[in-house]
Amino acid sequence: MNLTVVKNATCTFCGCVCDDIELHANSERIVEAKAACILGKSWFLNHTAERAYPSALIDGREAELDDAIAVAAEYLDKAHLPLVYGLSNVTCEAQREAVSLAERLGGVVDSHTSL
Repeated sequence: MNLTVVKNATCTFCGCVCDDIELHANSERIVEAKAACILGKSWFLNHTAERAYPSALIDGREAELDDAIAVAAEYLDKAHLPLVYGLSNVTCEAQREAVSLAERLGGVVDSHTSL
């Protein structure tokens, strides 16, 4: 089995942003997450590169990605005070874009820690 090793990987699962994790992966799955806590290990070891779903859905039906983006933009444009939530499992760059989108739409941002 040919494994890829990624050193100093960053885990964004809980918000601690641990950046000293060593990941070992085959072509589809991470098989080891050295130095990760129990939450990080669960996050890394239970996600795969397999595509279980189509790229996009509109009303529960498979759709082209560009069409789904257009429909999502329409929903967001018509929304009153849209909520951006659940950013703990995404990169800093994605968080930055989500906050920018919320600001443009006049929306709000909340994190899972508010529970």
